[in-house]
Amino acid sequence: MTPVRRTRERGVETLTLDSPHNRNALSATLVGDVAAALTATAADPGVRAVVLTHTGTTFSAGADLRDPPDPDALVGLFRQIAELPKPVVARVAGHVRAGGLGLLAACDISAASHDSTFAFTEVRIGVAPAVISLTLLPRTDPRALARYYLTGERFDAAEAARTGLVTAAGDDVDAVLAPALDGLRRASPQGLAETKRLLTARVLEAFDRDAAGLTALSARLFASPQAREGMTAFLERRDPEWVV
Repeated sequence: MTPVRRTRERGVETLTLDSPHNRNALSATLVGDVAAALTATAADPGVRAVVLTHTGTTFSAGADLRDPPDPDALVGLFRQIAELPKPVVARVAGHVRAGGLGLLAACDISAASHDSTFAFTEVRIGVAPAVISLTLLPRTDPRALARYYLTGERFDAAEAARTGLVTAAGDDVDAVLAPALDGLRRASPQGLAETKRLLTARVLEAFDRDAAGLTALSARLFASPQAREGMTAFLERRDPEWVV
């Protein structure tokens, strides 16, 4: 059974992350299925825009520690979203952690419900938000990222909107998104593609410049003794040995 469901309404293709057993963690399977769905939408003239959303209370819990994606595949998915000639809109009504934030930041427009929460938890398991920085650093307030990258603190949707991590937040995420989706449906395919190209130029420059180095950093950190201790502690629901 695929962890990604596809539906369509008036030219908007919705990709729903549907892997509740691991809170929509970025497994090798889920990353591959999202990439395949995006490839199909790119070639479909009936699709004007893509909405990326989720079942359950979590948009994505980050990398699946039991079935992690290849770092190159994750980089490829983020770049695919940035290069897709159609806008990708994130709809968040729940929690987003670690690698899930890279997926969120890759999208062109995003909205979150007020009860959504966010956290960069990498430092707490002995790694760094390396690959996800390709989409986050060009689009998010650098002082806010410094705080939340380094501390792993949880923050709310209002703070996510203030820092540019999401476009907007509100009590009803669908009401927040409705005007944006209406605007996308009224726009020409050519206009959308060329405007998106302008908007993602800096993001793609970061991929060209930094992707190889950040992928290598991610692989090195995940293979380290501290990361093994951090991931084991997480799975065993205990504090890692360095907590003071």
